[in-house]
Amino acid sequence: MRTQVGIVGAGPAGLLLSHLLHLQGIDSVVLEIRSREEIEATLRAGVLEQGTVDLLTQTGVGERMKREGFVHKGIELRFDGRSHRIDLTGLTGGRAITVYAQHEVIKDLVKARLDTGGKIVFEAQDVNIHNFMAEKPLIRYEHGGVEHALECDFIAGCDGFHGVCRRSLPKGALTVYERTYPFGWFGILAKAPPSTEELIYTLHQRGFALVSTRSPEVQRLYFQCDPLDNVDNWPDDRIWEEFQARLATRDGWKLIEGPIFQKGVVAMRSFVAEPMRFGRLFLAGDSAHIVPPTGAKGLNLAVADVNVLAKALVAHYRTGSDDGLEAYSATCLRRIWKAQRFSWWMTSMLHRSPGGDAFQHRVQLAELDYVTSSEAASTSLAENYVGFPMD
Repeated sequence: MRTQVGIVGAGPAGLLLSHLLHLQGIDSVVLEIRSREEIEATLRAGVLEQGTVDLLTQTGVGERMKREGFVHKGIELRFDGRSHRIDLTGLTGGRAITVYAQHEVIKDLVKARLDTGGKIVFEAQDVNIHNFMAEKPLIRYEHGGVEHALECDFIAGCDGFHGVCRRSLPKGALTVYERTYPFGWFGILAKAPPSTEELIYTLHQRGFALVSTRSPEVQRLYFQCDPLDNVDNWPDDRIWEEFQARLATRDGWKLIEGPIFQKGVVAMRSFVAEPMRFGRLFLAGDSAHIVPPTGAKGLNLAVADVNVLAKALVAHYRTGSDDGLEAYSATCLRRIWKAQRFSWWMTSMLHRSPGGDAFQHRVQLAELDYVTSSEAASTSLAENYVGFPMD
């Protein structure tokens, strides 16, 4: 089999890249180790920046998102028992965020590709990439018990942090930057109506907490925990007690409780691999970078990566110019490091470090007080949170 762009991974990055290329008449094949049912059923949170929303809408895959997503024009920072709203829309000239789960984005993209005859090979096993430093890259894989070879002009490694593409690079080819945070997030999904119209980020002496909405009937909530904690240590009553304690306000606001149907511990880490291009192999999304979820940047960075890559590939095929391909890594990394900085800053401001003392806590409170009382500081947070325009 032959195609122009071989894409490894059917997450948001790989599927959107295939969709963007299709709109420009460029052929691609997407290889995914999991089944369609699995990728569409894996529950993941999703806060979409304005640029991500605009791109999905402009390319014809935003109809359900517009209908079912929750547009938030602000967020709430809660500390010292008081709530302070950051007016995202007012501070950024009308921009906002949309809460729409990642697996819903995947459903929309899978449908769009299959409806237009796109080629997605689900349950592709033993995927290996070859010759990506030469002119004729090759992807080998097994499907249905049969070995296949996919010849292509370029390979897009959109197969996540544990994928094969980054691991196929020779030793020493990458410079890796990492930070592992000494805490995690204990996350739940609960059948309960929304407790708030906008996301609540809270700093409490017991640690961080976050309140979000998944649907009119489901809430998504997190609190800071030991990264090695076990969900079995947290019966439902204890979970609600912890949330109520961390989210309490002086005006008597109450969190709406309900049956919990999912629990899990999310690790917190930062990771960047440079560069993101090797010959005719391009890394995108989680295969090249991971951010802590505090800043809600993971999916949006993946979208930004493939938006840059798609434009560069279009220029290659239409005009013969490889300037965009040459600049791909540097262009993406500029945005990635801004997102890493913002995510690190939000995480540092809102989490209690193990062993942290009273001085550190008072500095965090002072930072939050400054952010919520200074228009300049609030604008900086708002600009970063809603996201910068797509390159």
